[in-house]
Amino acid sequence: MTPPKPTPRADRVSLFTYLRLFRRDILSAQPARLYRAWMAEFRTPFFRSYLCNDPVLIRRVLDERPGDFPKSDRVTEGLRPLLGRSVFVTNGEEWLHQRRIIDPAFEGGRIKEAFPAIWAASEAAVARMVPGEVEVELAASHVAADVIFRTLFSIPIEDEVAQGVFHEFRAYQRSAPILNLAAFLPLPRWFPRLHRRATKASAKVIRGLITGLTSARAEAIAAGTAPPDLATKIMTTPDPVTGAPFGTGEMVDQVAIFFLAGHETSASALGWAMYLLACHPEAQERVAAEAAELKPEFGTVGSLRFTRDVFREALRLYPPVPMLVRENAVTEDFRGRKVKPGAQVVISPWHLQRHERIWDRPDEFDPDRWTTESGREASREGYLPFSRGARVCPGAGFAMLEGTLMLAHLVRAFRFEAMPDRVPVPMAHLTVRAKDGIWLRVTRR
Repeated sequence: MTPPKPTPRADRVSLFTYLRLFRRDILSAQPARLYRAWMAEFRTPFFRSYLCNDPVLIRRVLDERPGDFPKSDRVTEGLRPLLGRSVFVTNGEEWLHQRRIIDPAFEGGRIKEAFPAIWAASEAAVARMVPGEVEVELAASHVAADVIFRTLFSIPIEDEVAQGVFHEFRAYQRSAPILNLAAFLPLPRWFPRLHRRATKASAKVIRGLITGLTSARAEAIAAGTAPPDLATKIMTTPDPVTGAPFGTGEMVDQVAIFFLAGHETSASALGWAMYLLACHPEAQERVAAEAAELKPEFGTVGSLRFTRDVFREALRLYPPVPMLVRENAVTEDFRGRKVKPGAQVVISPWHLQRHERIWDRPDEFDPDRWTTESGREASREGYLPFSRGARVCPGAGFAMLEGTLMLAHLVRAFRFEAMPDRVPVPMAHLTVRAKDGIWLRVTRR
């Protein structure tokens, strides 16, 4: 069974139609030829966009000269009410200052320290799941949020403040379009961004709750009673260049992106992984066989090789962040075409990871491809679910551990079965989610 993907639009539509489709769902708005093209140019009255699938161009943008291709304000503007000046939206020296403080918290040893919290959240997810017809995206969101709060602030999702953030974030998801008006029009900085009232209201509530957690942690740090979790580590790490740590306001911005990136992306990938296993019972039984040997110790993760490859394959077919947008700062030559400064440079993991010239059987679910030389070669050219280069997600290793371990726990306890009358339709919201959720029939093993 081939996993579902959006039906691409016709190659030629009017600009108005394209913008309408694009704002509703990025994935289905794109033409089918992008699954084979190395590059495509999109013209609007106000700017040019260049979608790049060519591995040479991707290396230039992400690996070799990231300073010449900063994050585009056109895309990040829509997230500003929630994320403020977080590491996800900043550039230049401000971004470097933030990464110098954040990166040490996600080094190898810290991932090992997070293992007990991820294990506890996974066990809690198993205990919460009730057999029957289950919307597993919601279950995945719940356990991913639990992991974030346990590892960041040493509190479970049942904590009152954690529950408040989780439920308000779901409201934020429903109200926030993936792109704000600023993505399409050349608005001056003083012009109001016209964020939806509900979006701003949810963002204000979330940031208020996070501010309370952050202020309380600052007091605990000052009193010497703070637990040694990620929040404490980040808030007590000074910038090695300037000597300045994060203030409370800066930390609120970073916690907001940790929750968005760490919870939303993990939930997206876990939900799709469960669906893919439900459609491929033989693969599901291989995961269950590996998971039967699970032990509550960090070394057990090394035995989950096939489970890890299932999670990798879910990330390939349904990358949580479907498009990365940069803006070129200097004149470029892209495959013989002159690209002026200010153009939007789009790198699309969604198209790259299903690219017909890079991957063998790109639309098929095949976890075993990761053990082959052709699969490993394709991954070097066309796999970036966590971005790459200087702006690679600092929590990438954390996310792989979390996704693999949670998937193993759930499949060890339950059998998941696809429902033919409820095939999920992928759409790009804040991440790649199913239009009406992912519904599976769940039974105990």
